[in-house]
Amino acid sequence: MNSMYSPQLLDHFQNPRNAGDLPDSDAVAELDNPVCGDVIRLGLKLRDGHIADVGFKAKGCVPSMACGSALTELVRGKTVEEASKIHSDDIIVIVGSLPQASSHAAQLAIDVLHAALAKLESTERLYPPRQNSHLR
Repeated sequence: MNSMYSPQLLDHFQNPRNAGDLPDSDAVAELDNPVCGDVIRLGLKLRDGHIADVGFKAKGCVPSMACGSALTELVRGKTVEEASKIHSDDIIVIVGSLPQASSHAAQLAIDVLHAALAKLESTERLYPPRQNSHLR
């Protein structure tokens, strides 16, 4: 397995960052790849317009789990707009490379990110922050 995967990818797989469900998430999205069966769930917590906390769970191949971990490092601290500009190539850089047959893993991570961001945006439209509220 070591010759197939970069040391960075193996590190994210063996020592996943931000693994687990995020209690009190502002948005949670879960997507699967129906072809290979991989699943990634992503939870996001906003604070002051930035992604303050993030958690993920993944089931599937080594690259999918590593890409979920790398994604959490990429989005933490970003605004929703900044996070929406993250691309699968950004994840591939963090994990050091992906075998061609595993490129779907980075795309699944990006797709679940976009689904979670869409939930955040729809929530903000439904419940916009009140400017003159005395309840903080």
